[in-house]
Amino acid sequence: MTSKPISRYDHPEIEAMPEDIRAIILDVQEKTGFVPNVFLVLARRPDEFRAFFAYHNALMEKESGLSIAEREMIIVATSGLNNCIYCVVVHGAILRVREKNKLIADQIATNYRKADISERQRTMLDFAMKVADRAYEVCDEDFETLHGHGFSDEDIWDIGAIVGLFAVSNRVANLADVRPNEEFYLLGRVDRN
Repeated sequence: MTSKPISRYDHPEIEAMPEDIRAIILDVQEKTGFVPNVFLVLARRPDEFRAFFAYHNALMEKESGLSIAEREMIIVATSGLNNCIYCVVVHGAILRVREKNKLIADQIATNYRKADISERQRTMLDFAMKVADRAYEVCDEDFETLHGHGFSDEDIWDIGAIVGLFAVSNRVANLADVRPNEEFYLLGRVDRN
């Protein structure tokens, strides 16, 4: 168990949070058995909490040509590029659970090019990494390549939007030094009782 605080910023007590934010946090706690630290840290600024999770949910919970696991792959790969321990650990755990694969998140976070994924997914991550690191180089040929792997223009938008949202998340998590909950490290690695 770590003795470090969950962030370099203080966070409000759950009881002191606005009703809508408190309800979201308590719902997550009921489903998972704990409150992810990022929820507590972002709750220090209620309007930003609402805006972040509204955009997050719009991208991550809608019908899409990208599977939920593929969306998590994008987050894990680009968060690794951005050296965001919080997002790599947390979204790596979610990816392990979604894929029912104990190895996939570590492979993608360190070198997706050698991960046990499909060529379609590798092409998706090539593009995501380009958007994360060199978006100014995105060109029509990138779209043609993605189209060749079955991605629609809307799917390509989703890839870029997920990269953009988590670029913000990575930077804020690094700025605030948000620590991953210890529960995330084993999630999807060990069987639950």
